[in-house]
Amino acid sequence: MSELQQIPSPFLFGKTVRDSTFINRTKDIEHLWLNMRSGINTVLISPRRWGKSSLVTQTAFVKRRSKQVKWCFFDMFAVRSEADFYAQFSRALLKATSPKWEDWVSGAKTFFKRILPKITVGVDPAQEFSVSFDLKEVEEHKDEILDLPEQIAQKQQIQLIICVDEFQNIHYFPEAKSFEKLLRSCWQHHQHVSYCLYGSKRTLMAEIFNKQNRAFYRFGDVMMLDKIATEHWIPFIVEKFEQTGKAIRPALAEKIAALMKNHPYYIQQLSHYVWESTAKTVTPAILKATIMRLLEINYAMYQREVEALSNTQVNLLKAIADGATQLMSLKTLQEYQIGTPRNVSKNIKILERDDFIEKVNKKATLLDPAFELWFCKYYMHKSLDAYFT
Repeated sequence: MSELQQIPSPFLFGKTVRDSTFINRTKDIEHLWLNMRSGINTVLISPRRWGKSSLVTQTAFVKRRSKQVKWCFFDMFAVRSEADFYAQFSRALLKATSPKWEDWVSGAKTFFKRILPKITVGVDPAQEFSVSFDLKEVEEHKDEILDLPEQIAQKQQIQLIICVDEFQNIHYFPEAKSFEKLLRSCWQHHQHVSYCLYGSKRTLMAEIFNKQNRAFYRFGDVMMLDKIATEHWIPFIVEKFEQTGKAIRPALAEKIAALMKNHPYYIQQLSHYVWESTAKTVTPAILKATIMRLLEINYAMYQREVEALSNTQVNLLKAIADGATQLMSLKTLQEYQIGTPRNVSKNIKILERDDFIEKVNKKATLLDPAFELWFCKYYMHKSLDAYFT
């Protein structure tokens, strides 16, 4: 393997990015930071893989200079009950607000007055530190845990910013709506804490925060993330190739952004595969071959997803991929065999919930650009040549 091939890829996907791998969103960073610094709670909503987590971590990376501000990152991915929430939330708070494990233990004893937490510390405290509670004590004094952020912030005289990823998982809790009410009733009174809540399930997040009958309605500023414009992607892609001794023409960089519809995750993924397949200079042939490779890599995953759909849902995807706009018209219903208008309305909600489609200016489009290419090729038997002209 040559020295050039051993250079790490300059493109990242499937994980949060920051610093040199983060692109643009300067206005979003400033908007988010102003909210956080002003004590305004923020809710981030966008389709999955649009960079919500990266935006939050980049904001923290750029703005983490003030000693009067501390950040707590709490991922609810594996949290599926109130008991899990209380234990993991307390652990995250104690670790984020004190530098030493001895302080975590003493902090737990200081801030919990009516609950006696069980603290476990392993050989490596940074990895093996856990907090658990007696469920009976928790049931009687839940507010003591939920008010912990405000108590810590007041004690340390800081502004505490709590960033909660996969927040929509509270939807799966037993008695979810009761827990939402309890959480809102405590958090809305916190004066020294700002909450930033986001998650990968857009429809669930919208339901929690946009419905008037839900406890978190109007909890804070709702930010709807937009795609990053092509004008920012072109120099980003070109410069990343140049930095690693390779070259790509701006026109081909623009083609990558267009093929992936300015979707951050897939642009980074496709750029990585193109970079990996290129010795010196990207050519149209390399780009086309790489697209086919990307579709092959995702084939099994996409096939499983489509096989879980009904025939009318698959046919509806075909109509949307063909650019049909009048989905309820008799012509479209008959041409694509998508059932009755009621069936179409129900299936649109299901496909939107499961992130197959999104609505842009009331028009349904396929959300995942790589899936759209795969679906057109393998399910609709279309040639992809038109995408490369």
